[in-house]
This record gives sequence, structure tokens and C-alpha cells, in this order.
Amino acid sequence: MSQKNRILTGSLELFYRAGIKSVTMDDIAKHLAVSKKTIYQFFSDKNELVMGLVQRKMQEDEEQMTGIMAKAANVIEQLMEMMKCSEEILSRANPILMYDMQKYHPGAWELFQQFKNGVVIRTLEQLLREGKEQGYIRPDIDVKVIARMRVNQVEMGFNTTIFPLAEFSPWTVQQQFLEHFNYGICTLEGYKLLEKYKNLEKA
Repeated sequence: MSQKNRILTGSLELFYRAGIKSVTMDDIAKHLAVSKKTIYQFFSDKNELVMGLVQRKMQEDEEQMTGIMAKAANVIEQLMEMMKCSEEILSRANPILMYDMQKYHPGAWELFQQFKNGVVIRTLEQLLREGKEQGYIRPDIDVKVIARMRVNQVEMGFNTTIFPLAEFSPWTVQQQFLEHFNYGICTLEGYKLLEKYKNLEKA
């Protein structure tokens, strides 16, 4: 791993735990056992570092989605694979991270929104269209509406005004949303296949 990627990975670990605002460049340097000077060789300030993290994450996510779309046998398998991929991220993600990025790093937030409203929605629309053709997704579904609903639902799950951390686990909220979405879009055949894959996962 390059030094730049090591800095990005170490920063993300801290941001997942505490959000962005409360983590200083000193904290990152200490966490990685490097000098601040080393970090500043790659990033002029924390904002540039956050931008770098978002860009790397978008690239990773796009590659991951493309891989799943290419290798899965059907749309239900694609949904299950995407669900598995998001588990690790969502189980560690801190809602404060999303809030901090929106409030204190608007450039990074805008990049994230562009990716969400472009690549992610397009991929989900494609998945839903293919699912209709395969007979696993309900034919009456408007793919443009449902894709946008699903993508923005994820963001809503991290809104602590709606789901206060004292009452709700972000991961539990996201699981509930995902289950509701998956079963809501399926035909009877899709439902049966979804149950089959879920039982295989449990076995």
C-alpha cells in the first residue's frame, strides 16, 4: 500500500469512529505513527484529505458494483451480493461522519451526491430493468422512481434527527430498509429465490 493510501485508510478508520470534525491532523499522524509533515506532503489540509477519501471510495464502489453486475447469475443474486458488500461499511459507519461531511466539507459532499445521483442510481435502474426481464422484479415498478427512493433511503437512515442514536442502531435501520425494499420489489418468483439465497446464507 502506498503512503498516500495508507494515510487515507488510517484517516477513514478514525472518521468511522468519531466523525470528521473531531479528528485532527495530529490524531491522524499519531494513529499512523508518522509526522504531520508526511501527511502534508500528500494533502494540503484536512479538506483535501476528505476529498481524496471520497474520490477513492467512489472508485472502489463503482468497481465493486460493476463486478457484481457482471458475475451474478440473476438480479436476486446481485441484490444479495450488494447487500453483503454494504454490510461491513454500514455496520461501522458513524452517522456523524455524514453530518460532518455535509456541514464542514461541502465540496466532498457534492462529489458524493453527484456519484449517488449518477452512478449508483443508473446501476440500480439497470438492475431493476434486468430483474423485470428475468421475471423476478414486479413489472409495474417504475425503475426511475424506485431507484431514487432506495438510494435516498440509505442517506435518510443516517439522519439522526429522524433516527436518534440513543434509540436506533444505524445498522439495524439500514437492515430494515433493505429487507423492506428487497421484498417490496419482488414478484412471487423473486420472493422464492430471495428466500432460497437467504437460507443458503444462514446455512
